[in-house]
Amino acid sequence: MGQTATTIRIDAELKAEFDKLCDQFGMSANTAFNIYVKAVVRQRRIPFQIEGDTLEETMEKGRRAFYEMRKAAAENGTAGMSLEEINEEIRLARRGE
Repeated sequence: MGQTATTIRIDAELKAEFDKLCDQFGMSANTAFNIYVKAVVRQRRIPFQIEGDTLEETMEKGRRAFYEMRKAAAENGTAGMSLEEINEEIRLARRGE
């Protein structure tokens, strides 16, 4: 069977950690990826569960972040800024002032 090359992008630190673990397992990263791909094809699914937050969890995280930002704005004296004042702050920050 012929072979082909595949290129993936991965965070450099994550790749270094992955390479180190593969070495401890006695295999190369290439071998590990081949094992993964063969498992996906054989099982016809991702061989582990992929999960995300529920909508309710995402909304709650958003609410918490909003209230934390609101509290910080009040503590910094910026809670009552108008849209024009906010845009001016952004403009000055972009100019480095």
